[in-house]
Parts: sequence; C-alpha cells; structure tokens
Amino acid sequence: MSEVKHELKRSLGLIDATSLVAGSMIGSGIFLVTAAMARDVGSAAWILLIWLVTGLLTMSAALSYGELAGMMPNAGGQYVYIQRAYGKLISFLYGWTVFTVIQTGTIAAVAVAFSNYTAVFFPVLENKILTLGESFAFTNKQVLAMFVIALLTFINTKGIKSGKIIQLVFTSAKLIALFALITLGIYIGFHTDTFAQNFTNMWDASKTVLEEDGTLTITKLSGVALMGAMGATIINSLFSSDAWNNVTFIAGEIKDPKKNIPRSLFLGTLIVTIIYILANIAYLAVLPLHGTPTGDVIHNGIMFASEDRVGAAAASAIMGNVGVFMMAGLIMVSTFGCNSGLILSGGRLFYAMAKDGLFFKKAAELNDYDVPSRALWVQCVWACFLCLTGRYGDLLTYATFASLLFYILTIGGLFILRKKEPDADRPYKAFGYPVVPILYIIITSLICVTLLVYDTRNTGLGLVIVALGVPVYYLFMHKKE
Repeated sequence: MSEVKHELKRSLGLIDATSLVAGSMIGSGIFLVTAAMARDVGSAAWILLIWLVTGLLTMSAALSYGELAGMMPNAGGQYVYIQRAYGKLISFLYGWTVFTVIQTGTIAAVAVAFSNYTAVFFPVLENKILTLGESFAFTNKQVLAMFVIALLTFINTKGIKSGKIIQLVFTSAKLIALFALITLGIYIGFHTDTFAQNFTNMWDASKTVLEEDGTLTITKLSGVALMGAMGATIINSLFSSDAWNNVTFIAGEIKDPKKNIPRSLFLGTLIVTIIYILANIAYLAVLPLHGTPTGDVIHNGIMFASEDRVGAAAASAIMGNVGVFMMAGLIMVSTFGCNSGLILSGGRLFYAMAKDGLFFKKAAELNDYDVPSRALWVQCVWACFLCLTGRYGDLLTYATFASLLFYILTIGGLFILRKKEPDADRPYKAFGYPVVPILYIIITSLICVTLLVYDTRNTGLGLVIVALGVPVYYLFMHKKE
C-alpha cells in the first residue's frame, strides 16, 4: 500500500485572504495607542495626519508586495521574496527575527491583551499564583493567555478550514462592532462641542510628560522638534497596522494566488486604514484631546485615558459603564480573531524555512490534515514562553525597528529582481513603480533614522536581535554539510 503524500491544499479564496489581512492587522493597538500619540504631539490634526500617513505607507507597501506575491506564490511569502533577491543569509535573519520576536512576541502580546480584557468580567484573573522578588509575577492572566495560544494552535492543526472559519467569523464580528462604535461616536460627538474644541488651533503641537511628582510638563513643538516627535510616535500607528504581510506566508494555500494575494493585500489594508482613521475621528468626537491624570473619563481625555484604554474611554463616554463592558467584549473578540490569523500564518513561514534546512527539520512535515502542525507547536511553545517571562512587550519594541528594516529590504528587492530577472512572469506589477516603492523606502528610512536618534536603546537592541541570527544561520548551514 502506497504512503499518502501530504501537501498544502489551495482552499482559501479572496474573501478568506482579505479576512486574514484585516483580521491580523486589527488587534488591540487601535484601542490603545492614540493616548501615547496624543501625549507625544498633542494635536488632533497631526494625530489624524500620522494615521493617514501610516495607512498610505501600509497600502503602498502592500501594493508593492503584490508584484512579489504574483511572482512567487509559495508558502513562506516575505521570507521567499527576500531569499530570491538577497540570498539565504538575509532571508534567514528575517525568519529568525520573525520567530524570536515579531510573530511570537505579537502572539504573546495579543494573548495577554485578551486576558487583560477578560479580567474585566472575571477579576479573579488578576490574582497572582507565584512571585519571585519584585520583578516577576505569574498570574492567572498569563495562564489564560497561554491556554488561548495553545487552543488556537490546536484548532489550526486540524486543517486550514478550521482556521479559515474562525478568522472569517471573528473578523466579521469585530468589523461590525467597530463600525457601530464609530457611527455612534461620530453621531453623538457632533451633537456636542467636543469635536469643535479638539479642532480649535488643531495644528498647534506639544509634548506632554507626566512627571514622577504628578505635575505635567508641556513643551511646544514646531519645526525639527515636531518632525522628530512625529517620526518617533508613528511607531505606535505602524505597529497597530502591522501583520498585513501575514497573508503572503500562506500563499501555498490560496486559490489563484497570483491574483488573489495582491487583491487581498490591497482590500485588507484599505479597509483597515479607513476604519483606523474613522475610529480616531470617533475618539476625537466624544473625548477631549487634552486631559489630566486625575478625574473621570472626560477629565482624563484621550491623553490620559485610564491605562491608555482610549477605546474603552470612548465607549464609556457614549454608553456609560455598560460601554466599558461592551468595549472589553469587543477587544476580546478582536484579539482572539487576530491571534488565530497570526498563529495560522506564522507556522507556514517556519515550515518554508524548515524545507530549506534553516529551521527544525520536523517543522517541514505536514500532518494528516495537510497542515505543518510541528511548526505551529514550536511557535506555540516559544510564544507561551514569552507570556511566561513577561518580557514580550520589550521584545516587540526592539523588533519593530528591525521589522521596518525588512520591509524596506523587501521592497528594495523589487528593483533588484526587475534587473536580475526582467523576463520573469509578473501577473501583477507594483502600483506606481518606481515612484511609489521609492517613496515608501525614503519615508520609512527617515522614520528609522528618527527612531535611531530618539530611541537609540530599543532600536539598537532590535539590531542586536537580528545580528544574533548570524551565528545561528551558520550553525544550521554546518549541520547541512
């Protein structure tokens, strides 16, 4: 009796792929990061401009990736594109960073965000199980976070159909809920004077710092200082808009990938960009931009929303205490669906690496459901470890800079491959080539330079994480000999 040959099945259509793009992007960031951005620039107009620039950058990158996806419709996505343009070492460093921090760190952070909001309904989750000194505490929330990661990993090992259903249901639910929040917020906001007040002197920028003694230091921003502040704070909106590239990891399971991946990248990033800008307009319609660290929701404003939970503050302003619980439920739905997409797609990248001999050998095997289950479980174990250490947030900060560098490299690969392989099949060509890709590279490079200047410690550690992959790469290469 012949052995059954397992291979990836192309079973995801355009709607599924678009759902994965949008669902992976929308996690908890949109409900949180505007508070930090408000403290950094203190201007409604500049905040909306930063979100618009973020959306345009994300969409331009996605449109550029469309050409690469059409050329290389294989599992692994961005890892494969980088390898074809730059060789195995650079592609391994990308995969190494994705595994050690970017994908697994995001999965851990999103799982803990799910637990944090579940604790609104079940306060017992806040209880500590174990403490070691003052720096480490193991809580019920971490247990729940690890359980959710393991549960979603298990579901995704049972076939692409299971993951597809969860992604579609949860993405649809959070899009509907977000549109409801946006509609209510804008409707109610325009019946008050809050929106008008936020846009009085809307271009006047300032940085607000809460000192240890509780006093506020406000510094007016203009010129180079304003550009620096914007370049530093845009990392918040960029992180909230990340993970759109995950759909390229599962290219081996998408029907007609040469057409559907570019389309899903454009549609998914467009949908999320519109939602994010409208969500911020809704926040500005119901909450004062400026506030104080003490007082109620209105007095806190966006700038000092409790624990930076701007979404919850807006819902509270709209619906009272009921709104807090509704927002907690929405973020639970959002983070659960987001993590399902991250887990599903990440395993495919590590599967592609394993097939090249650059990851654990067993991760290249497919199970009876034609899923790289071992790659998924390795990803699960490391993500759970990051939950356990409690350092996943720091790791994400270090890696965001490195992630931007790899986006720049990948889009730079467009120009390399156009020169190296002029006759290659390109069913879709990058929109606005060469102007749009060049603009993306220039603007994102300027953001990276700004981050190097204003956040040298974290960006430096991001580079260290990437560099640590070099000896690991040669270790894998030595084992192959």
